[in-house]
Amino acid sequence: MVSTLNERDIVMAMEAMAKDKNLSLRKAAKIYNITHTTLMRRMKGITPASEYRQKQHKITKIEEEVIIQHIIDMDERGFNPKFISVESMANHILESRGGKRIGKQWAYRFVNRYNILKTHFNHACDFQRALCEDPKLINKWFQLFKNIKAKYGIQECDIWNFDETSFMMGVISSSMVITNADRRDKSKGIQLGNRE
Repeated sequence: MVSTLNERDIVMAMEAMAKDKNLSLRKAAKIYNITHTTLMRRMKGITPASEYRQKQHKITKIEEEVIIQHIIDMDERGFNPKFISVESMANHILESRGGKRIGKQWAYRFVNRYNILKTHFNHACDFQRALCEDPKLINKWFQLFKNIKAKYGIQECDIWNFDETSFMMGVISSSMVITNADRRDKSKGIQLGNRE
């Protein structure tokens, strides 16, 4: 991938050659400390590697940053997304602009591309076991809840009891989730039992 500093030198060499018709390609490359083959390719109209990425990837860099931010936000709330959720986010973005769906391995490659994300197994915990958790951890969760409430301006009237939302029935198993790489503790997916 061409660095931005090298890219600037290439553009300056091309401009210098356009202004001075007597300046040879090799001499311009030597003056601006770039290889003559790179300069020759750019003069022929071959796109730089930094711009070539957009042709290889279906999702743009900005869209990937939005997905990363969403993953981090979900992680802060204690709801670590699974690979299928990340794939769903990406497909939703592509469908909104009429693009094709992402490939089978996209989510795995996406996580590997960014060192801010990591994967691990969450440890599902039954609701009754969750009641016995350490009060310090529970207080930490409520402090996190207050921070999120203040950050997003959530009003009291918009807060609903989790018991009324009906979580998945009888699903108590570990699963691979995506989290922030800075996370130190193991995440637990607290799942209520049968809500019927």
